[in-house]
Amino acid sequence: MKTLIVYSSHDGQTKKIAEFIASKLSGNVEVRSISETFSCDNVDKIIIGASIRYGYFNKQLYKFIKKNTALLNDKPSAFFGVNLTARKEDKNTPETNVYVRKFLQRIYWQPRCSAVFAGALLYPRYTWFDRTMIKFIMQITGGETDTSKEIEYTNWDKVAEFALEFDMLD
Repeated sequence: MKTLIVYSSHDGQTKKIAEFIASKLSGNVEVRSISETFSCDNVDKIIIGASIRYGYFNKQLYKFIKKNTALLNDKPSAFFGVNLTARKEDKNTPETNVYVRKFLQRIYWQPRCSAVFAGALLYPRYTWFDRTMIKFIMQITGGETDTSKEIEYTNWDKVAEFALEFDMLD
């Protein structure tokens, strides 16, 4: 059984989550960035993970899904979204997270399972502009505003549960 995990990551947390999921799955697992060239034809199962940046998923994500919708609907497949909004308990499911809910409504692919994971807040690594904008967003939403901090909000137990659920798909 071969599984392909495709991810779109801006600061690396989605890649980190994809690699963690890969470590929990049985069989042969390949992890690829959505910006790489690869084929989906010789895989049995597919997971796609993508992060939100300033309220939007990467445009390459939509292109990839549009190009591969039939294949994705044919095979056991899953989606996970990563964003800082999911740090809040009432916004950490596909049904309650506005970004993932709208995304799943917009596309024709119907993943068999989906999840939302909180990302990481990496202030010291951001450019001045990103640090300023993200701090402003965090002020509005009641989040951390100390720009000297790095905080990983990802619930790794929840990620492991998602991997187990996906591994059981036929």
